[in-house]
Amino acid sequence: MRHLICAAALTCFGGPLAAAPLCDDLGFAGLLASCNRGETIQLTLASGKPLGEDVVLESGAYYKLEITADGSAELAIEGPSFFRAIWMNEIVINQIEIRPMAIDSIEFDKAGVAELSFIAIKPGRHVLRIPGSTGESQSVTLSIQ
Repeated sequence: MRHLICAAALTCFGGPLAAAPLCDDLGFAGLLASCNRGETIQLTLASGKPLGEDVVLESGAYYKLEITADGSAELAIEGPSFFRAIWMNEIVINQIEIRPMAIDSIEFDKAGVAELSFIAIKPGRHVLRIPGSTGESQSVTLSIQ
């Protein structure tokens, strides 16, 4: 809110608008700086169990999404609107780093962990869900502000 008031005041007085940094000093790493990192988001893929809790993200901040499958069923997670609202840094599976342009879904055939690191970009409400499921606990809403 403070940043919006400052931006409005600068607009009224004809001064230049500048984006407020998320950290005092982003340094050489820029948006990937450690001071710009949010909490890790944990999701669990397990047959009949809740996927996770809804999360609020800040646009321009760096996050990790850790998806853990327990192997109880062959399950996937999809969310094309979410994956298009972020800049994907990498996906790490079994210590193999993948730097994709875009994805629609990730499927687990057996137990394992996938870690996605990204920067939230496009504000809005985005849903990650288990494909074909209808239960509320089988989806998570990620709101980017």
